[in-house]
Amino acid sequence: MSQVKKSSWLFLLFILAAIAVTGWQVVERFDQLASQSAGKKDQTKQPVPVETARVERGDIDRVRSFSGTFEARSEFVVAPKIDGRIERLTVDVADPVRRGQVVARLDNDEFVQAEKQAQAEVAVAEANLAEARSLATIADREMDRIERLRKQGISSESQSDVAHAEQLARKAHVEVSKAQITRARAAQEAARIRLGYTEIRADWNAGADTRIVAERFVDEGETVSASTPLLHIVELDPIKAVIHVSEKDYSFFKPGQVATLRTDAFPDRRFEARIDRIAPVFIENTRQARIELLADNADLALKPGMFTLVDVVLQQARDVLLIPHQALVKRDDGFGVFVVSPDAGSVRWEAVTTAIEQHGKIQIEGALKAGDQVVTLGQQLLKDGSKVRISNDQTPS
Repeated sequence: MSQVKKSSWLFLLFILAAIAVTGWQVVERFDQLASQSAGKKDQTKQPVPVETARVERGDIDRVRSFSGTFEARSEFVVAPKIDGRIERLTVDVADPVRRGQVVARLDNDEFVQAEKQAQAEVAVAEANLAEARSLATIADREMDRIERLRKQGISSESQSDVAHAEQLARKAHVEVSKAQITRARAAQEAARIRLGYTEIRADWNAGADTRIVAERFVDEGETVSASTPLLHIVELDPIKAVIHVSEKDYSFFKPGQVATLRTDAFPDRRFEARIDRIAPVFIENTRQARIELLADNADLALKPGMFTLVDVVLQQARDVLLIPHQALVKRDDGFGVFVVSPDAGSVRWEAVTTAIEQHGKIQIEGALKAGDQVVTLGQQLLKDGSKVRISNDQTPS
């Protein structure tokens, strides 16, 4: 009996010990949770590390880049006005050409002969006129003689009529001979002009007096028809750059506006250009308008067909407030920035209006002034009134 009691007491002590250990573990766990909760509360009260930058006052430009292509400012296609065989080409691709220069010659034997024949026809017509005038003089004298005899009563009325008719016929013959001379001379001039057409000239109207041969379409010895293209001649100085712009940017372009051109062919060079022409209509399928610029090209470095990037200043702002783009924050009610307090211990939220953005800076309008510090890193942890600790060297002056 004593042995059973002893076992019962041992079992009871074991149960009490187990309960005591379990209770101690529960109490210890609650203490840990309470400590962690207190730590979190203390942590939320700690200043948020941020980086800042100062609000500046300065100038800013809105620059846009447009892809474009170079084109010749003026083009001229040399073509003959008559059929013929090309006897000689005096220029070739890349050769300079002066205004009015003979660039090709056609075989002219037939036209030389035609001019000589026309010249002979003029000589015959002139001889006919001389003969007609002599006959007219004789007719006038005969008419005068008949009139004198008639006054003396020697000649009859019929003789006077015959002499008068002959006089009129001779005068008419003179007029016909004059007309024949005019026609012969016109034919001679036409023959001379056609002969002149065998010398094909580069006769363009406006632009520079010297251009460059861009293409040659025929060879010597070929027989060509009238208006067949022989040479393509272009003006390369100045050269034309063409871009196309959308409706959004169209209103910012003005004639005479300066732009900068860049090319892959000359990556280290920048070429200045000015807007020359602005199309008054938009291309229907692209909804873009054509803009033409002119650039000096004295060394002929730029060629038609090259691609170019055209940098154009669309907007300018002077003496305005500027902040780094990283400082701008988008919240539900719009854009704004976190402004550091004078003691650098907290921030306040300030709504701003944005304008031109370029090269990592953005123009703003709002209740800010030059020299204010705005947060550029760490904004996602902030709200109006948050405590901060500036981790870069931007400290209030």
